[in-house]
Amino acid sequence: MHKITEKEYASLKKQLLSECESIQRKAIDSSKAAMDETQLALNEYGPNKDRYDSFRDQLISKRDMFAAQYQKALTECSILKKIDPNNISKVVEFGAVIVTLKSRFFISISSGKIELDGVTYYAISAAVPLFHAMKGLSKGDTFEFNGQKQTITDLF
Repeated sequence: MHKITEKEYASLKKQLLSECESIQRKAIDSSKAAMDETQLALNEYGPNKDRYDSFRDQLISKRDMFAAQYQKALTECSILKKIDPNNISKVVEFGAVIVTLKSRFFISISSGKIELDGVTYYAISAAVPLFHAMKGLSKGDTFEFNGQKQTITDLF
């Protein structure tokens, strides 16, 4: 087993970042399309038919829900832009990749499960309790989450 270089770490981090950005672009595109489609239906439906026009109210609620999803996806995209993939972290922090015997985590946004070359990583937000359980720790440190102890075997 060869020692992984900083260049290889940076390359892996770039791939993870690219996957997260791709997931966010899909979320942006789908929420924008759904919001536009709902707005079109609302325009075609026309003004209120009566004082208690529940169908129109449902369309407005649906459009607003998609607008909120769209805004959230845009915000998370801008959060990803703050990550420097060339920064090799020495402690668990935003932008770090953490490897334990059980899991691998990318501290970025909550994008979920990412598969790279047959290896599973979990993109998690710095706002989740799991991150707070390991925040500031270094390679070799142990943390406990949900009653399970894990040791950080690698960190970059």
